[in-house]
Amino acid sequence: MYKVKITAIRKANYTDLQGVYENPITHACDLNEGDAFVSVDGQKPEGLCDSAWGSMEEFVTALAKGEGNFYDGWMKNPYSAMISCNDGFRPVSFYLERIED
Repeated sequence: MYKVKITAIRKANYTDLQGVYENPITHACDLNEGDAFVSVDGQKPEGLCDSAWGSMEEFVTALAKGEGNFYDGWMKNPYSAMISCNDGFRPVSFYLERIED
């Protein structure tokens, strides 16, 4: 199996939507742009939040198995994907890429 590098590329924060729809919370996402993780054997890396993992697990598993070319040529690098976590108030976009050892 291949390793898959997971890099936080962009983090948005929609305070206008939070004010209208979200109950106040004391702790949100700890990730920052540029944070990177490596998945070994298609497993969730230590420190990556469960919500983000739930959004990307299928793609990480496929890349780890050597699969790629999602959606018939969607990405310039066929062994990569751009996936966002499912937090609608503060989504983080992640670049997933198969890496060679």
